[in-house]
Amino acid sequence: MVLVLGALAVAGAGTLLLAHGSEERNTEQQLRAQARSIARAGDAVARPGVFSVFVESLRLDDATVVFLDAQSRIIDPGSLPKSVRAGQIDSTALQPSGTATGGSHGRTVFAVAPIDLDRLRAAVAAAAATGSATPTGASTPAGRVARRRAIVVPTGATSAAVVITRRLSAGSGVAGGWFLLAAGLALVVAVGVGDWLGRRITRPLLATEAATRRIALGDLTARVPVERREVPELVSLANSVNTMAEALATSKGLERQFLLSVSHDLRTPLTSIQGFAEAIADGAATDTERAAGVIATEARRLERLVADLLLLAKLDARRFSLHLEPTDLAEVAGGTAEGFGPKADELGLTLQVVPDGHPLVLADPDRLAQVTANLVENALKFAAARVVVTVETVADGAALIVSDDGPGIAAVDLPHVFERLYQSSGRVSNRHVGSGLGLAIVAELVTAMGGTVHAEAPPGRGTRMVVWTRAAGPSASSTSKSMPAPTSSS
Repeated sequence: MVLVLGALAVAGAGTLLLAHGSEERNTEQQLRAQARSIARAGDAVARPGVFSVFVESLRLDDATVVFLDAQSRIIDPGSLPKSVRAGQIDSTALQPSGTATGGSHGRTVFAVAPIDLDRLRAAVAAAAATGSATPTGASTPAGRVARRRAIVVPTGATSAAVVITRRLSAGSGVAGGWFLLAAGLALVVAVGVGDWLGRRITRPLLATEAATRRIALGDLTARVPVERREVPELVSLANSVNTMAEALATSKGLERQFLLSVSHDLRTPLTSIQGFAEAIADGAATDTERAAGVIATEARRLERLVADLLLLAKLDARRFSLHLEPTDLAEVAGGTAEGFGPKADELGLTLQVVPDGHPLVLADPDRLAQVTANLVENALKFAAARVVVTVETVADGAALIVSDDGPGIAAVDLPHVFERLYQSSGRVSNRHVGSGLGLAIVAELVTAMGGTVHAEAPPGRGTRMVVWTRAAGPSASSTSKSMPAPTSSS
């Protein structure tokens, strides 16, 4: 409101000043023209009655004739109109060769024009001879003009001039009153509109503030009501808050599911360890060597699960370092896969490595080996008879493909296989291989190295995990990264 009131005051004051200045300039120009006309009519000036009619017809407030001596000084300053001072008049304009001039004092505007003194003397003499130069007063048509006597040319006068005045109209004051009225009406309208706009804007903001407070207190079901007729920016804000709440709710659900899955995976080996340890302690175990072997196996499972959890925590905290360098994909993948030969034999599976040349890719050798190991572990968990590790040269890089002849993955489950501890309802395995977090780690590491990973599962033809990595190029050199690219779970 203060801004509106200030703007109205500045605009109104400026308008009034401009109007006043324009009126003053126009009035001064008119008075100059009228002063020249009166000065040219010297005989009329000499007769008070006619002069009064001049003043009245021109709607002048006051008019008089002044005389100057040889030093261009006004002989009788008291003869000037009350609103005009001698110092305001340019004496050079009162010379016979001068031109009309003018000025203003307060709300009074005046004009001065030189008169032919010889002609004026002749006119005064003629008026005296005919007897028309008698005093005049309120009975003349110019009744509002001050009482005047016949003009007498003083001794020593060398020049003369007519001085006329007019007060500015009261239009500026009237305009000021109308302006104040208009400003008051405008202010009332502005207050009403401002109050309406304020309510329209603050209502959704208050609703947003209330919803965000509930979200901060843990109520992830809170939503901001969205009205399409609201200001677009407020609608966008409400949608953003609602999207954030939905994302938090989804994240919290995934976190709960993740914790439940981790708890289940931790409980299974712990149960085995606890059972066999109590059997050994009670002397109930008939085959202590077998019991110790089971305890060692389950302990290794726990160790691997904890290590994978710590690795995922590092990935989430962006405290994971990579050393990218030209790497022989076939050599790393083949060496890593061969290390799972004994495990494949134990499970009665065939593990085959099929390299297609030795493509160089830009990757971290250790992390690339970890990617291969996790994919092979996952394939061993579901394969029916064989697992094949293939390296192929493709456009702009190379592909690592790990395939199995297991039951495959349903189409609805394919987008989720790289989520942490995701379990497909139609793809169940009784083999305890890996921690259940391997594919999630694969997605994180491959994305961090600038590659991509996806799953393919033709119906009845097993599963293929395909990793694409960038070609190293002839000028590639080793580089280090202190943190990975943004997390991807696709």
